[in-house]
Amino acid sequence: MSDLLIAPMLVHTLWVAMLYVLLTIMRAPKIWGVGANPDGSNPFAKLEPRVSANLSSQFEWPVLFYAICIILIARPEFFHPIYLWCAWVFVFGRLIHSGVQIFTANIRLRGAIFTINFLAVMGMWFVLGLNILG
Repeated sequence: MSDLLIAPMLVHTLWVAMLYVLLTIMRAPKIWGVGANPDGSNPFAKLEPRVSANLSSQFEWPVLFYAICIILIARPEFFHPIYLWCAWVFVFGRLIHSGVQIFTANIRLRGAIFTINFLAVMGMWFVLGLNILG
């Protein structure tokens, strides 16, 4: 059952790949001149830094998500369905977080969504801690 954690890991990995594609497209006018406005400016100039920042954030907190998933896949005796629920909450939260960070300047909403992501992963680690200690 612990191998079910591969699905949310795969979805997040695909999302990160999509962000790389999006960032490449947004940088094309500046780097290659492809898709530039008639005056030579980049039509994505305002969104590109937000996509770049969001992509960077995909390699911060998610590291702890991947670490626990790998531990649980390697040690299936610790698996409990709560891990899968938390994993999907985390992944869907990351997708929503990306949308908020890229398309809005709503720091409060972004912080609230991050808190949900944070709690989902911390919940996974907490349950694992209880399993190991108890």
